[in-house]
Amino acid sequence: MGRAKTTASERSISAGSDFLHLTIADAAPGGRADWLTDRLRQAIAEGRVPVGDRLPPTRVLAADLGVSRGVVTEAYQRLTEEGHVAGRGRAGTVVVAAPAAPTPAPAAAPAPVATFPPAPGTDIFDAVRAAHASIDLTPGVPDLAAFPRADWLRAERTVLRRLAAADLGYGDPCGTPALRQAVAAALARNRGISVDPAEVIIVAGVSQALGLLAQALTAAGVDRIAVEDPGSLGVRQHLNNWRMDTPPITVDDAGLRVDELVASGAPAVMLTPAHQFPTGVVLDGDRRRHLVAWARAGGLIIEDDYDAEHRYDRPPVPALRGLLPEQVCYAGSVSKLLAPALRVGWLLVPARLREAVVAAKRNADLGNAVLPQLVLAELMTSGAFERHLRLLRRRHIRRRDAMIAALARALPSATVHGAAAGLHLMITLDDAVLDTELATATLARGVKVQPLSWHCQRPYRPGLVLGYAARTPTEIEDGVAAVAAALRSG
Repeated sequence: MGRAKTTASERSISAGSDFLHLTIADAAPGGRADWLTDRLRQAIAEGRVPVGDRLPPTRVLAADLGVSRGVVTEAYQRLTEEGHVAGRGRAGTVVVAAPAAPTPAPAAAPAPVATFPPAPGTDIFDAVRAAHASIDLTPGVPDLAAFPRADWLRAERTVLRRLAAADLGYGDPCGTPALRQAVAAALARNRGISVDPAEVIIVAGVSQALGLLAQALTAAGVDRIAVEDPGSLGVRQHLNNWRMDTPPITVDDAGLRVDELVASGAPAVMLTPAHQFPTGVVLDGDRRRHLVAWARAGGLIIEDDYDAEHRYDRPPVPALRGLLPEQVCYAGSVSKLLAPALRVGWLLVPARLREAVVAAKRNADLGNAVLPQLVLAELMTSGAFERHLRLLRRRHIRRRDAMIAALARALPSATVHGAAAGLHLMITLDDAVLDTELATATLARGVKVQPLSWHCQRPYRPGLVLGYAARTPTEIEDGVAAVAAALRSG
């Protein structure tokens, strides 16, 4: 007697795959794509599917599990958006990055004053970085899981194949010719800056650029650099460490108050005109004209092109350096584009400061490591760098939208600032809130944020600075929910 025909329902219940021993019966009804995404993410994190391995073709895995191909496609798409896998054409879907292992929660919640003090010291960022959290919404952190490992390895192999023995010796402290050429071309193409590659100084990030400038300016008799308020606490601390006074200049909806800058008498100003940190405002046309007039009268502008490449809902803003090459020091880096760990950036300075800045760079380290410079140059000239930036923009828009939606649901009374570009949002809250206490209470719930008051020298509305680039939409939603819970409990 023949075997009875198996129904579709029976097939789905009994179906399973040899790959990772996946069994569809473990999935909740209506949640098959979520279940499969979680199982694959966990397997990648645990190394059972290591970086470089291929996932089964969607058609094959769908047939093994007895599900529609759309379920598998959806799971692969989510992992692609998270930066864990990437489509490689005929090579299939390849694992390119493992999720970060979850950090165990501390045995006890840290004391409020020790975690987010109202007056943070110079070691505060190290302390906060070491604090345990399951979801990190720290601003200024790019999507490290999206680092283009395959492209980097490909570029590295290309560089090593053609590398001459002499290239491994001491080089120019200003950087390799290849990277200086690539940076000059990128600045001309993307930021409206026309510069000779010989004028580009390769540095270990914007932080080193500020240190080199501080040394050169001190030698020239400058001991004050005005800064934006609100403005980056890290920048202010770094300049203070080089014994620079940092008088605050108000930032409003149009950007830096140039009238305050003039009244301050400061000979130099540090600002982020294309996307101000932390407010997200753009220096408007009228303020730009007044700032240019101030600089032409003898003022010096230090332009930090902070995450200017990450723009979504507005046209690009040209760099000030393109207008005033002899009044503007311009600094940028790959920290927000690839990874801070690379410690690669660039600095352009007026001719009168160049000799002193180059001498300071030579005395600091004799120049950046050569191999990473050459690999980055290959990435930039091959087109891989631009492709990576386009991928990041698409991903960042989804994550930004997820944070805005989560804030609207969980914190409807909060005012959101700076959504058109960047890697973070700033929110302002009711004046009765102490944002340092709110950040501490949120950390006790496993979520790391930054209090807005840290970035203010003068009284300002309380709030938080929330990074979204490095987190998935689900993590963002959970993180905002933790902020809301901490606010309610306070």
